[in-house]
Amino acid sequence: MLRLNVNNETSRLRAVVLGSANSNGPTPKIDEAYDPKSLEHILANTYPVEADMIAEMEALNSVFRKYGVTVFRPEIIENYNQIFVRDIGFVIDDTFVKSNILPDRERELDAIQYVIDQINPAKVVRPPEEVHIEGGDVMLWNDYIFVGTYKGSDYASYITARTNMQGVKFIKELFPNKIVKEFDLVKSKIEARDNALHLDCCFQPVGKDKGIIYKRGFREEADYMFLVNLFGAANLFHITREEMYNMNSNVFSIDTNVVVSEKNFTRLNNWLRGNGFLVEEIPYAEISKQEGLLRCSTLPLIRD
Repeated sequence: MLRLNVNNETSRLRAVVLGSANSNGPTPKIDEAYDPKSLEHILANTYPVEADMIAEMEALNSVFRKYGVTVFRPEIIENYNQIFVRDIGFVIDDTFVKSNILPDRERELDAIQYVIDQINPAKVVRPPEEVHIEGGDVMLWNDYIFVGTYKGSDYASYITARTNMQGVKFIKELFPNKIVKEFDLVKSKIEARDNALHLDCCFQPVGKDKGIIYKRGFREEADYMFLVNLFGAANLFHITREEMYNMNSNVFSIDTNVVVSEKNFTRLNNWLRGNGFLVEEIPYAEISKQEGLLRCSTLPLIRD
């Protein structure tokens, strides 16, 4: 039996689900793109190829092995994208929440059912149908649960709007002892540089008191200022529009002082090292072409 425990984004990682790029399928058609960045690369004939993405994911897997992390992988579905496991579920404290994801992606949950079967069934939750929520929008910070959402009246017309206010309400009711704070995110169907697909595309804590943030990812300045006041301006690394596009806030912490980052994030990686972090640099730029990076392709199950 897996004894789940995740209370924040940075405590020592013990067990994780890592997505897979094996049998990833052909390049999607234009009308199959789930986000503007994937669409951009489909149109430019620069969409990532399977072999490159497998190599990148194995680089991450090798870092997990180095730190003795137990790694689960999805069962392979032929010709199907199973990279971004963060979308399909998430752990809060000792509870596994199955996401209500885009209907086309339901099979991804089936592929990790063997992992879910190792969890106490009383600790596995599926939200009601009207609740939309994905793991990239759910971020734990000890007493806080941060939830990315989109409050626009045109929510239903945005494929890039993944978590609704019913999702925020569901989390508040499920975890009444936590402080749940929602963040209204900027969305775009056509310009990836102006699309915060999930909260982790424009914010993520690192270490014990620091964070990476993109101010223009928030529709309301008050939401941005909430994080500035909580973490302190001096503890936040502000990324640029281009750095947000390249997914600089989507790194992944193995411990409070160990961060896995993309090797081309020079400015960020230098800041992390300057603040005492050990940075494990790996190639992940091909995977980022699908508007997801390291956090998106991991689903932590157990942290200290």
